Amino acid sequence: MLQGERADKRLADHAFLAELKAIYKVIRQFERIAPALDAVGDVLRKLLGVRVLLVYQCVEKGSTLDAIYCGVDPQANAGDESRVLVTATSLADHVASTQRAVVLADATDSEELRSIHPELRFDRRSCATQGWPVRSAIALPIKGAIPLGVLQLFGFDEDPPFDALDLKRAALICQMLARELSDARQKERGPFDQVVEEGYVSEQDLVDAAAHAQQQGASLAKVLMECYGLSAARIGQSLERYYRVPYMAYDPKLTLPSSLLTNISRSYLRKNLWLPVGGDRSTAVILIDDPFDHQRVREIHSVLNVQHCTLRVGLPEDILLFLRDGSTTDAPTGFDDLFSVLASQSRAVLPESEDEDDYGAEASGMIQLINRIIAEADRLGASDIHIEPSREGEPGTVRIRVDGLCRRLLEIPQEHCSAAIARVKVISRLNIAERRLPQDGKCKLKLAGRTVEMRVATLPTVYGESAVMRLLTPGTPMQLENLSLSLANQRAIMTIATQPHGLFLVVGPTGSGKTTTLHAVLSKLNVPERKIWTAEDPVEITQDGLQQVQVQSKINFTFAMAMRAFLRADPDVILIGEMRDRETANIGIEASLTGHLVLSTLHTNSAAETITRLLDLGLDPINFSDALLGVLAQRLMRTLCAKCKQPYEADEAEKQRLRHFYGEDAFVEHGLETREWELCRAVGCTECGGTGYKGRLAIHEMLVCGSRLRNLINRRAGLDELRDRAAKDGMRTMRQDGIEKIVSGYSDYSQLMQVVGVGLG
Repeated sequence: MLQGERADKRLADHAFLAELKAIYKVIRQFERIAPALDAVGDVLRKLLGVRVLLVYQCVEKGSTLDAIYCGVDPQANAGDESRVLVTATSLADHVASTQRAVVLADATDSEELRSIHPELRFDRRSCATQGWPVRSAIALPIKGAIPLGVLQLFGFDEDPPFDALDLKRAALICQMLARELSDARQKERGPFDQVVEEGYVSEQDLVDAAAHAQQQGASLAKVLMECYGLSAARIGQSLERYYRVPYMAYDPKLTLPSSLLTNISRSYLRKNLWLPVGGDRSTAVILIDDPFDHQRVREIHSVLNVQHCTLRVGLPEDILLFLRDGSTTDAPTGFDDLFSVLASQSRAVLPESEDEDDYGAEASGMIQLINRIIAEADRLGASDIHIEPSREGEPGTVRIRVDGLCRRLLEIPQEHCSAAIARVKVISRLNIAERRLPQDGKCKLKLAGRTVEMRVATLPTVYGESAVMRLLTPGTPMQLENLSLSLANQRAIMTIATQPHGLFLVVGPTGSGKTTTLHAVLSKLNVPERKIWTAEDPVEITQDGLQQVQVQSKINFTFAMAMRAFLRADPDVILIGEMRDRETANIGIEASLTGHLVLSTLHTNSAAETITRLLDLGLDPINFSDALLGVLAQRLMRTLCAKCKQPYEADEAEKQRLRHFYGEDAFVEHGLETREWELCRAVGCTECGGTGYKGRLAIHEMLVCGSRLRNLINRRAGLDELRDRAAKDGMRTMRQDGIEKIVSGYSDYSQLMQVVGVGLG
């Protein structure tokens, strides 16, 4: 390979993509990936313009790598690279264990290697033996729901070093290989095919057992054990081979990690069939019945708030046995039963003259009703509970907001509405005698061993008082890696977070996860060497090592006053809950220009609009442009239910619509043209309440403030000009980010349009 060949590959992206499509068509004709690579590997190596192309596959539960293809420039000699142990000391091993790409300008430079990992080494002697004068290198993980392998590329002494274009095109190759390795694994066998291959049951027995399991509402493993005499250990071996993770049987002596089970109800774990069986907040060991359920694995990361998860596969019955020990029984009382109890009580309605102490003498029926409403809302994953009165003679309504949409939970007889509101006021320490003015409060309840924290607001309406209870998120920060950020956006945020001073804004509507994102960033910055102050309203997420302040508008303790106090308190990093006025924004910019990193939020619709909004507040454009590091805009989009979503083949009209809204040129430039389309549609099941959707993920657009954008801010350029410049600098819009998640099968187009609308991008 000559330097000219490396230059040729830069002629046009469309030519590269066309060639890649042709290669992919050839690969799809093969049943197995190894012979497919033998057929196209040399063409692939020349297309990338590299001397050596190696493809490794993860085997033996991910503990080793097998080299399934080694393509070498004919001028170099190929050696034997058949198997390596996965450790942290070689380049391929490091990428396999960390699942992060590595680009080396000089793979023989010990300092460059140690900057990535202190124990990382490069085997010069092996390369010399094979006749490879290796200089530059790229290694990328091939991953799907689980790690699948590693792609490794080498350049020689006389070749130019690899750059961002090489990395981008290698990533496209990894996406293609991931589909093939994943499909090959799925086609190769099912979870129970090993017991068929070894003659314990026939294929027809397996089909009959699956039908019997569906009729009985039991697991297939249970039917195979009870009706066909298979042992749990034998089934476990088959599951282990298929899922490529260790099988774990029930062990009554095992002590579950209490630190990971805090605030997680066992009824939730029983329903979702997983539980932590070891580890800590750094790396948790998770037992699950289906390690290939990527949506559930992502949810586990979010619920546990851990950095890494190591999976074990287990039988559903064994998981339930683990959860049976020490589990609490959910309250069997239904809402109808509670209403019957209330009807039998003589003082179900709170008289006008009663005070809080008198109310405390009321029987427990109303207490049970409110507790049950809160517990049911928590179980369904609601963010808010609304208790709403109705016109005279009609029952009140309780609605809950799940995944951003309200749904009716139950109706409360009119004679009990006032007492229900009064109970909410009591637990929130509000004045139950005051019904004419809005009131705000906060409370904590312990239900079935789980602590639920709520923010409460009551408002007078023409039909009586209404109450809204917001169930606050867990008090610990999520990890940045679990926020559905694209790799490019995640890297941009981490680059900004490492700056010693400047202004970083996260923007979006109320309830879009802005505070969650900022606290995820703070968790990366939270080290003993940094002093971090936060001013929030309210303080929902707490972290050890942070000095967090609750602003109190009633006593004129505002964000601006808190900021002035922080500047006298030796800060390194400052988080200000919201830049809601000119005074707060000016102090934030002043702080960022005097050597502090300032993080804050704003209620705007897009990243570029944030700039115009702040300039309209009267900020000095020169100071603002000097201070601004970047703006992350985000929204939350409902995700398809992992249990019932239905994959389908998109027709050409639907593909063309997605291309059009993404942008034809950007669609090709960002590599979506070569991706496998994995569109899914909503169906509806008991798991998602018949809606077809369960959970939400964030879509983002990340504006990084470079020199050209600063010049536009200095001359107060318009919104369209700012947006165009940001796009040229690499910003992908929220719509584009959402379409990428649609193509990956996480959501659908209707949900994206509900979030971003037709005119936003």
